[in-house]
Amino acid sequence: MIKKIINKLLGKSPAASGRGQKPSFGKREEIGAAVHGIDPELVDERALNVVRTLQDAGYEAYIVGGAVRDLLVGLRPKDFDVATDATPEQVKGLFRRAFIIGRRFRIVHVVYGRGREHEVIEVSTFRAYMDNAAAEQVAGNERTSKSELAGMKHAVDSSGRVLRDNVWGPQNEDATRRDFTINAMYYDPETQTVVDYHGGFKDVKKRVLRMIGDPATRYREDPVRIIRAVRFAAKLSALGFKLEAKTAGPLVKSHELLADVPQSRLFDEMLKLLQTGHALASIAQLKALGLARGIYPLLDVIVERAEQPFVNAALQDTDRRVGEGKPVAPSFLLACALWADVRDGWARRMAQRQHSHPALQDAIDEVFDARIGDVSGRGKLAADMREIWMMQPRFDKRVGSAPFGLVEQARFRAGFDFMRLRADVGEIDELLADWWQEFSTADDNLRQDLVDQVREEQQSRQRTRAPRVHTSPAADKPAADRPEPTVQADGAEAPPKKRRRRRRSGGAKSGGESASTPDTGE
Repeated sequence: MIKKIINKLLGKSPAASGRGQKPSFGKREEIGAAVHGIDPELVDERALNVVRTLQDAGYEAYIVGGAVRDLLVGLRPKDFDVATDATPEQVKGLFRRAFIIGRRFRIVHVVYGRGREHEVIEVSTFRAYMDNAAAEQVAGNERTSKSELAGMKHAVDSSGRVLRDNVWGPQNEDATRRDFTINAMYYDPETQTVVDYHGGFKDVKKRVLRMIGDPATRYREDPVRIIRAVRFAAKLSALGFKLEAKTAGPLVKSHELLADVPQSRLFDEMLKLLQTGHALASIAQLKALGLARGIYPLLDVIVERAEQPFVNAALQDTDRRVGEGKPVAPSFLLACALWADVRDGWARRMAQRQHSHPALQDAIDEVFDARIGDVSGRGKLAADMREIWMMQPRFDKRVGSAPFGLVEQARFRAGFDFMRLRADVGEIDELLADWWQEFSTADDNLRQDLVDQVREEQQSRQRTRAPRVHTSPAADKPAADRPEPTVQADGAEAPPKKRRRRRRSGGAKSGGESASTPDTGE
């Protein structure tokens, strides 16, 4: 009490006065299968293999994080993470295909399978709680201070953001340094025991998202937790989860800290918001929490346009595909979000009599400069977006060899899906999308029939088109400029003189000279 009074007199906040002191590491609670009710059948066999391999080697090992939370609510987790007291080097030595990644947090990826069917189990080492006041401090951020950070295990920048955190410690400290209570539980699939230090099990039952420790301090340590709070609130809202008031309170004020986070990391976090199957819910949460603007410029655009039919259809389609277990590409969603800019820039240049193809290319370049910048490195993501956009006018060409070549393009399916969405919202004729749907799934003979049918329809329209009325040059002239008619002796107007027809030369008929060579009369 006396300490609180002194701090109040000195103008110190409780968070400030507590900085530099170790927090409560909680009390270990072990919850048995009869209480938690986790179905062992929902646990991935590969995650089980990682846990068993580590335990057989004499280490502690648990399934951890969101997978435990999902298991507790009866969901089959899409990803499984494992936590252990083995160091990254020790973990790597136990598995044939394991790779140490990351600088800020060193973790191990244990890989199963190959190609698109491969699965990664992420293994992290228990981390010690470290007082950020005692950490090594650097002046810049992770990018500008890369060489200075090379030999550091625990470092922060001037704002208190953690840049390195690779000091190993016991499980209870590892739990404390995690963000939300519902993500800080450990599950041993061998004994079917859940280990909880911070009341996460109770919060799951109450459907509460609560930050471990002081939320403002935790957001300052890692501002990306702001985006994670939004993402978890969106993902779990359908199950009735809500952000605790104290956890939600500092979000708006703390979002300015995101300005110091590397743009590439913000870009990745934006994609997680939009591509984990809860894009529309994430946008709704951003608006509800007062974070509709200011997190990331490109995200601002998507939130602003989320109600537009075309962008809304793309967001719904992304959520649907994720829900069905189908792959999604960031290039497609971003191409949809920025299509209005490309389309308007293209139309503006066409109105200025620029040729269609270079007009579209210039419009795309303008959008990249204004909206994308160098975040994606203009690599594959930018190339895929460009290809989707450049493909759109090619769908209008349905005769000759053009359709056969287009359907063989590597990005045809993405370009077609984009065009189909345009048709769904009425931007283009739906019959065009139906034709390409049939053409893309047909064999070569049927494809040729479809092309022939389009050609016949075009020729039929040309034949039935109203004939053009041609007027003689004399009829177009004013009456004063027309030649006077010849009058005969009886006063009647003489008939017009017939123009003498010039014969073509014999050489022209035989092909020896051009047919346009005049007859010289010789």
